[in-house]
Amino acid sequence: MNTSSIHVLIVEDDPEISRLVADFLRREDFEVSVAADGKAMDIILQRERPDLIVLDLMLPGEDGLSICRRLRGANTIPILMLTAKSEEIDRVVGLELGADDYLAKPFGPRELLARIRAILRRVQISQPVASSRRYSFDCFILDIDARSFEQVDGDGGSIALTSAEFDLLACFIQRPRRVLSCDQILDWTRGRSADPFDRTVDMLISRLRRKLEAASPGSNLFSTIRNGGYLFTAQVKQIQ
Repeated sequence: MNTSSIHVLIVEDDPEISRLVADFLRREDFEVSVAADGKAMDIILQRERPDLIVLDLMLPGEDGLSICRRLRGANTIPILMLTAKSEEIDRVVGLELGADDYLAKPFGPRELLARIRAILRRVQISQPVASSRRYSFDCFILDIDARSFEQVDGDGGSIALTSAEFDLLACFIQRPRRVLSCDQILDWTRGRSADPFDRTVDMLISRLRRKLEAASPGSNLFSTIRNGGYLFTAQVKQIQ
């Protein structure tokens, strides 16, 4: 992956951590900006659009959860949230609010780099598109290469999904009517094995269900298979 054109914004109030992370990412050829709090972040976002935000949970003034909620209401920039190991509830809430992944402190720089690259791969930054992959199901059209999701009847128009929600939906669209375990889903969407307590898939499924149900009431596109995983029930067609 060519990282020289990829811009990462670090929102972290600990100057030592932000300096170390910024220096490391710059050595890996990323463009890096640093903000110590939400206000400084907003100033940067007014003039630049980073490709990914590394967001600390504990910040002075507006905390990371509030910032994550606010960002998700305005854009789809991928968010990697930094948390303390003891803050499991906050990690869960952060993922519910739209964070794409989390990393517990203390962490190694290589693990941070791997998480960042995994997220960037999912949103296909700086990767060429080989061919069109558009699919229709129920009253929706998903274009994987254009990363667009639209409703074709009813209210019509685009439906806002986070990058993690989009990748989860794309995973099911390409494997319809097949029971997928949480481990399989995490491996296909995140490029890493699931740990036994990772609830990411459950939360993303819940969020997707709510959004799809709101756009197409009664569609019931996901079935939970006890001790198996999840099943995408819609008839999927590939279109040009």
